[in-house]
Amino acid sequence: MCGRYSLFTPPDEVETRFDARFDRRFRPRYNAAPSQDLPVIQNTTRDQIRTLRWGLIPSWAAEAKVGNNLINARAETVREKRSFANAYEQRRCLVLADGFYEWAKTDTGKQPYRVAFDDDRPFAMAGLWERWKPPQKQTGLGDFGGGKPDGAVEPVESFTIITTEPNDVIRPLHNRMAVILEPEAEAAWLTGDPAEVYDLLKPYPGDDLRAYPVSTAVNNPGNDRPELIEEVDIAA
Repeated sequence: MCGRYSLFTPPDEVETRFDARFDRRFRPRYNAAPSQDLPVIQNTTRDQIRTLRWGLIPSWAAEAKVGNNLINARAETVREKRSFANAYEQRRCLVLADGFYEWAKTDTGKQPYRVAFDDDRPFAMAGLWERWKPPQKQTGLGDFGGGKPDGAVEPVESFTIITTEPNDVIRPLHNRMAVILEPEAEAAWLTGDPAEVYDLLKPYPGDDLRAYPVSTAVNNPGNDRPELIEEVDIAA
């Protein structure tokens, strides 16, 4: 599972790395959490970095809260599961990050770890996106129909992160990890044939990844500050 991550790399460096431009002002995120609006690159607008809600809301969903349970999609079933199959075929995206968090079980509780490249460089996680339009409320005749729309209803664009088996770095912490795409595979993930890009959904080798313990303050999604990415001593 990938339930929290970070992206604090300066915006100009992110734009250069992904050859895309932010569509709005970007602020560093040290503890990105589900239901928040976060930067992604969609297959339909590859030169833009747009902010979508984390937690995929299928187009057929009756309520937005469905997305709370769809923050991740398992690679093994992403092509068959109703919530993700259509998006896998038509709406793939890159979820931009420079690290993510996993929690290891210990005798005293769960200890959070941050996983990142040795140089904290940004990377892309494989994702899917959807556009959901909330049901339009009617006024005038209630359940009998014939009423008028109660104001404009804006569509919601959302995303999920695909997970796979863990590599050697993640395995001691968790039994799943986000799919980290090699830079040369990012374009293929966005625009490639669905039958062929499935092979990209594999564990990143991990030779240049590191995992280190961080403060339990990251457990609270309301905390979002630089101190959260600093290594802490848990030897005691």
